[in-house]
Amino acid sequence: MHYKTLGRTGLSVSVAGLGCGGHSRLGQAYGNTVEQSIAVVHAALDLGINWIDTAAAYGTEKIVGEAVKDRRDRIMISTKTAILPWGQPSAKPYSGVEILEQLEKNLGRLGTDYIDLYNVHGLVHEQLPYVNAEIVPALIKAREQGKIRFLGVTEHFGSDTNHKMLSAAVPTNAWDVVMVGFNLLNPSARRNVLRLTQAHNVGVQDMFAVRRALSNADGLKEALDQIEKAGQLDRSKLDTADPLGFLNEGTDGIVDAAYRFCRHEPGIDIVLTGTGNIDHLKENVNSINRGPLPSKSLARLEELFGQVDSVSGN
Repeated sequence: MHYKTLGRTGLSVSVAGLGCGGHSRLGQAYGNTVEQSIAVVHAALDLGINWIDTAAAYGTEKIVGEAVKDRRDRIMISTKTAILPWGQPSAKPYSGVEILEQLEKNLGRLGTDYIDLYNVHGLVHEQLPYVNAEIVPALIKAREQGKIRFLGVTEHFGSDTNHKMLSAAVPTNAWDVVMVGFNLLNPSARRNVLRLTQAHNVGVQDMFAVRRALSNADGLKEALDQIEKAGQLDRSKLDTADPLGFLNEGTDGIVDAAYRFCRHEPGIDIVLTGTGNIDHLKENVNSINRGPLPSKSLARLEELFGQVDSVSGN
């Protein structure tokens, strides 16, 4: 396993992080038992992963807490809470006091007395002023009490594919780490976010490295259709039968290429991978630890998708 320093936190983190959300949620989304999901976490730790990302909304905090209870001092936990009750977009946002109440629930489910990175989850640009005024001071108080070590924020990539929120959030210096959507179909974070995080020494977790568009033929077609509709893709430059076939050169296929593309992007510290299958986890971790893509492939990706900011790939 390779390791990097996570921005100004100074933490030495595995370049592969175990994501406990996404379409899998440690396999809970498709029928894994709790014991099977715990086994996935144990396998990740045995592979050298020391960074686990979960959230209240994922329903996997208790599983993570159970899985790491005997190894808590060897791993780092990132978890999250939204400023609105999950699934209730018209609700009144939590106050600072209520966010601290949510934090206590996170701690209880995880079975720990501190969280390494506590993230405001799925923030959009319009919510940023309120969060800066009301939520950040509450989280600073929790940090002073030793309940959290560092502050983070995650974007709502599905509705903010050009990173409007993070572009405004990073320069405030309120956040030690951000979670950004970045993949080979939409590398816009390179110019909109990563140049800022590097300038401010902010750590970066990468989500959406693969997701549906890069692991499913129908998902890829839908994403390419969407990019073309946005006027950001000349479809004539792609092989109709195998649009990303050029990535097979020097790789083990599209998924391998997708993880390596993200892993070696300057400014990205942790590439999250989520699964409920141990063999799948091993394959993904192996890809994340491999070298960069051939320069020819990188040039082709830049030609095709370098200006895309219209899809998430989910």
